[in-house]
Amino acid sequence: MKVVLRLMMVAALVCVVAPAVWAADLTGVWKGTFNFNDADVPTTVTLKVSGADVTGTVEGLPTSPVDIHEGKVAGDLISFWVNTDYQGETYKLIFKGQIKGEQIDFNFGTEDGSWGTTMSVKRGDGPAAVPATPATAPAATAAAIPATTATTALDVTGTWKGDWDLMGTSVTSTLVLKSAGGVVTGTISGASDKVSDIHDGKIEGDTITFWINSDYQGQTYTVQYKGKVTAGQISFEFGLADGSWGSAMTAKKS
Repeated sequence: MKVVLRLMMVAALVCVVAPAVWAADLTGVWKGTFNFNDADVPTTVTLKVSGADVTGTVEGLPTSPVDIHEGKVAGDLISFWVNTDYQGETYKLIFKGQIKGEQIDFNFGTEDGSWGTTMSVKRGDGPAAVPATPATAPAATAAAIPATTATTALDVTGTWKGDWDLMGTSVTSTLVLKSAGGVVTGTISGASDKVSDIHDGKIEGDTITFWINSDYQGQTYTVQYKGKVTAGQISFEFGLADGSWGSAMTAKKS
């Protein structure tokens, strides 16, 4: 009886551990090509796996690199989506792949299924794929990706000001933003005279995210910002990555 119980425990542990081990094996650089209008487009997929969650980037699409969103791995299946820009429009591409040892076979295309293709990638090192441009590889065209699937990224370019609370003291912050094709750059100032650069700024739908480095009492902290864009204002929540401190601010365009 004890032997049977031990075997059942081992089997249970294998069921729990095996998916995590399998997922961890995907971390790394994967390379392949997909066919577009009878031309091969080189593509690099960089994956980082933690448990069943997948993050990373895809290079080789009309805008590169693009971040992987909602990445998941379950058994021998992997899925995620990316946004890619073309001629001022943003398109959502859905990736679904089957893992076969040192190869992943992908099907990917627009969310409504009106356009799609396939690609097999294998582990590889070396330089990243060259982004698809008219000179190197055909970019997606309006005929290939219908305009009905496109969403135009919001433009938050300009100066924004808002007040927030720092231990009972009201602080006014000024954000100088520049956005293009879903990418946000700029600066933010407020609690001190120092102007901090915005890093990894992005707009997806009505949501803007970025992070800054801020000095306080001789130490440097990374502060993460997430805001919802509405007409003439952005409602931000921001704070430290570990959640030990945070605040909120509504910034209005000035």
